[in-house]
Amino acid sequence: MILGVGFGEYVIDEWDRLFTLVVEHAQIVLMSVAIAVVVGVGLGMLTYRTERPRVAVLGVTGVFLTIPSFALFGLLISPLGLGTKPAVVALVMYALLPIVRNTITGLREVDPAVVESAQGMGMGRWRRLARIEFPLAWPIIITGIRVSTQILVGIAAIAAVINGPGLGKDIFRSLARVGTPTAVNQALAAVLGIVILGLLLDIAYLLIGRLTTSRGLRE
Repeated sequence: MILGVGFGEYVIDEWDRLFTLVVEHAQIVLMSVAIAVVVGVGLGMLTYRTERPRVAVLGVTGVFLTIPSFALFGLLISPLGLGTKPAVVALVMYALLPIVRNTITGLREVDPAVVESAQGMGMGRWRRLARIEFPLAWPIIITGIRVSTQILVGIAAIAAVINGPGLGKDIFRSLARVGTPTAVNQALAAVLGIVILGLLLDIAYLLIGRLTTSRGLRE
């Protein structure tokens, strides 16, 4: 049986509480992504030209993504306690690799002839980066941000193990109530909420990408 008995009635009865959990889930994901974008894009911009720093940054952020989520959340309890703070730190760590990697890839794939032309016009390095290279690399960069967001939508549910906010709370509560009439409905509602939130955020990124990418690059 896929749906629990009275699943529709459960969602209607618990709608206000479920909606609050969805909002909490979205907030912690978007907050973590925003921090990861600032850090990840910054690291990518600083290291894309030089090999050793670039390899080091990609290696470190790659290691972050391999750490089991339960282990990382557990390790952060001692220095940061329970709640939102350790959850955000862990999620930022998980979000960094796709953002850093796509930033570096996007900037390195900019046509050297375009960069040389800008340099010939008297543009300094940072002006070229801001006005020429970054806009041309943006479609690849936002793809990395989009991937990181989808990763965090799922991992954020596990943050409930350290009292983090979001829909993961209901998943863990349902596991503690296995065998009760509401356990299946509670878990299913939380999982569907996570899936729907992921789809909505993905659509939002597609729209943002289209609106912020020049027509020439889209074509």
